[in-house]
Amino acid sequence: MRPPLAEGLAGLLKVRVVRGINLAYRDARGSDPYVVLRLGKKKLKTSVKKRSVNPIWHEELTLTVTDPGQPLKLEVFDKDTFSRDDPMGDAEIDVAPLMEVVHMNLDELKNGAIIKSVRPNTRNCLADESHVCWRNGRFVQDMILRLKNVESGEIQLQLQWNR
Repeated sequence: MRPPLAEGLAGLLKVRVVRGINLAYRDARGSDPYVVLRLGKKKLKTSVKKRSVNPIWHEELTLTVTDPGQPLKLEVFDKDTFSRDDPMGDAEIDVAPLMEVVHMNLDELKNGAIIKSVRPNTRNCLADESHVCWRNGRFVQDMILRLKNVESGEIQLQLQWNR
């Protein structure tokens, strides 16, 4: 049996920032991208990947969720040494599909079972259909986000909910 979470805490959201795809060039030889995740007043960053528009991070960032209705904001920046970091796009992640399944009866679920599918639409930044799955005793959602406010770029993520 799991210990109860602190009062006002819904759970922990692990975000694995997997990679960037076709990110925008912000310097002559590419970009030095990093990702910033914001949830409410909380802010976490990945490492900077030098001279790459197709960076691979495979970094896990864990956020404490107190309001499950709050969107997760993602921003990509190009690290600059002598000037302000350049924006390389942003996206909003709707965690509601993942949150909707956490109270399901888990007795009948098989490992790898797809519980919910989310299609791209005008209200989300999905580049392709995303599935919430039951994997190794946890709810997991893999997704590719199309960045907004930029000429090109996508970010591949995996969300994992821990109660």
